[in-house]
Amino acid sequence: MLLEGKGVVVTGAAGNLGSACARVIAAEGAQVLATDLGGTRLEEVANAIRTAGGDIATHETDLSSESDIAGLIAAAVDRFGGIDALVNVAALMDGIMNDRDLLDMDPDYWDRAMAINLRGTMLACKHAIPAMLERGGGAIVTFGSTAGTRGDIGLFAYSATKAALASLARSIAATYGKQGIRANCLCPGNVWTEETQDGMPDDMLDMMKRTRLTPRMGIPDDIGNMAAFLISDRAEYVTGQTIMVDGGGTSHQPWVRMK
Repeated sequence: MLLEGKGVVVTGAAGNLGSACARVIAAEGAQVLATDLGGTRLEEVANAIRTAGGDIATHETDLSSESDIAGLIAAAVDRFGGIDALVNVAALMDGIMNDRDLLDMDPDYWDRAMAINLRGTMLACKHAIPAMLERGGGAIVTFGSTAGTRGDIGLFAYSATKAALASLARSIAATYGKQGIRANCLCPGNVWTEETQDGMPDDMLDMMKRTRLTPRMGIPDDIGNMAAFLISDRAEYVTGQTIMVDGGGTSHQPWVRMK
């Protein structure tokens, strides 16, 4: 298996993309410690993975709290004997409608987005890297977004944090690469979920489908598969990269409309 024997921490594991990462990574033979806030689908996700034969434990964590994050990493070290990989998926999605107009931006919302998306991810890396160094190295995959690489209508706070996370990944790769730490930023784009289908106007969904260069929209497992590859030994020469998993949506001129 691609990840047999590896101990992997996955944040944001109760969400669509985080749960897909946890599921694929566990299916590839890793031991997984999945984390999210209390009161989420975390245990439901973990139970489904266990039923499929995966090795997964859970740990509730508030990524705005450094003590919580330190406790998460300590729990992972206790469970695995060290940490081989960290997959940072968690992001603030509650109240995303407050992120539509800069002129009406609530500074408290902006600060919370920075605290969860950027500061929380930084702290997870801060506490995980020493454990990886003791193991002789490791891999970090941090979730950016195509919104962090291109202008969008709205999503000011979200996009700003995602752009910063790509820079964070590059800095980690540059600083700790010779010590065996790899870091990459994975940027999903237009991934098809029930929430996408239910929460978006038909004309916008049609536009997204037509501007993909692939015959279909993305699904969460497309993202999970890339995350699993990036933390595997098969990607040992890939680091410091911002990798789009978006069906080619950001690869062409905006006036190119596919039939």
